[in-house]
Amino acid sequence: MTAPTPLPTSETVVSRPQTPLLLGAVLLVYLGQMTLNPIIAPLSREVGLAEWQVGVTISSAALMLVLTSQFWGRRSQSWGRKPVLVAAFALATVTMILFALVAWAGMTGLVTGVALFVLFVLFRGIGFGAAIAAVPPTAQAYIADVTTDETARVKGMAGVGAVQGIAMVGGSVIGGLLSAFGLLTPLIAVPVLLVAGLVLITVRLRREQRHELIAEPARVRPFDPRVWPFLLAGFGMFTALGFIQVITGFIVQDRLGLDAQTTGLVTGGALLAAGVGMILAQAVIVPRSGWTPPTLLRVGGTIALAGFLLLIMDAGPVPLFSSILIIGLGLGIAMPGYTAGPTLLVNREEQGGLAGLISATTGLTFVIAPTAGTALYGTWALLPIIVGAAIMAIIVLFVFLHPRFRRMPADPDPEKR
Repeated sequence: MTAPTPLPTSETVVSRPQTPLLLGAVLLVYLGQMTLNPIIAPLSREVGLAEWQVGVTISSAALMLVLTSQFWGRRSQSWGRKPVLVAAFALATVTMILFALVAWAGMTGLVTGVALFVLFVLFRGIGFGAAIAAVPPTAQAYIADVTTDETARVKGMAGVGAVQGIAMVGGSVIGGLLSAFGLLTPLIAVPVLLVAGLVLITVRLRREQRHELIAEPARVRPFDPRVWPFLLAGFGMFTALGFIQVITGFIVQDRLGLDAQTTGLVTGGALLAAGVGMILAQAVIVPRSGWTPPTLLRVGGTIALAGFLLLIMDAGPVPLFSSILIIGLGLGIAMPGYTAGPTLLVNREEQGGLAGLISATTGLTFVIAPTAGTALYGTWALLPIIVGAAIMAIIVLFVFLHPRFRRMPADPDPEKR
């Protein structure tokens, strides 16, 4: 086994990095996705879909993330970032226009039942899922390529998480406020955001020169001893999140006794709290802490666990909003540890494959968790929250006890990992 060269030299760093522009692309695609979150629960009830059908729709998007992330991650190194992102934004725009039309047809009764469910899965799930799968690995592989030390790497990965948090806040505000004008209004706004991203990438993003590309990016195995502990930690944390993310709208509506349009507005406020926690974590706490990836996982996981335990309480809006904020804060601290940690242990040729693997691992959690969460919610409203808290507790113990997280800062020899 050859020694890795995880940190690029001046000869391998892409000239004139366009990191802010790439983060802008991440912001816009996630802003489009997050704008839908406040309305997905009330929209499903308006068109006559069951909770489990919403779960299947979200899970199908996650399945596409699993199936295509490694492909996109490697292609971002062999084709270049610009062609990958242009294709992704174009596909996302088309599928969201079609999804808005399907939602309108469902609300007016033109399409109902199984046909409506299939179209939801096709456009919101498969099409949009395949499109957004390209964005995180492209951004993560790029940051791994242009950062030169551990601190810069962690800050760069935190930047990706920070713009996701900003998108969560912005999407919550946009989706919640626009839902007051009808549930179709946010659906119309999403393609507009995606077109803006497509224009930004097409006009402003520089295409790499041939010598900056990697002809044959390497695959990274999920059970590679250098990376699997990080993948398992991330898988557990996002699985716990997946059990509650899709049912947040149902929790808000049922605990507070709200109608459909008010639910969209209040759910937007709840997701806004999560986004504020994530932004605070990744824009302020992580860059200033100087913590290593294992420390970020330990601290963030513990805070998120506290949020899950608080969410179990049905004591009105204050504990509800507080718990969601705490979960966002904890996962916001943990995420850069999950994404940056393994990038410090692999070669440059493996960064695209690793970025795809990280995204696929995250996506895998949302293949099962949303469907399971919505099904468990139909059985007993507290059950998915309790299951999520239990998973989070197990992962917190894992990151405290596993040797990878205890030895990593002091053991630079990859042969021993």
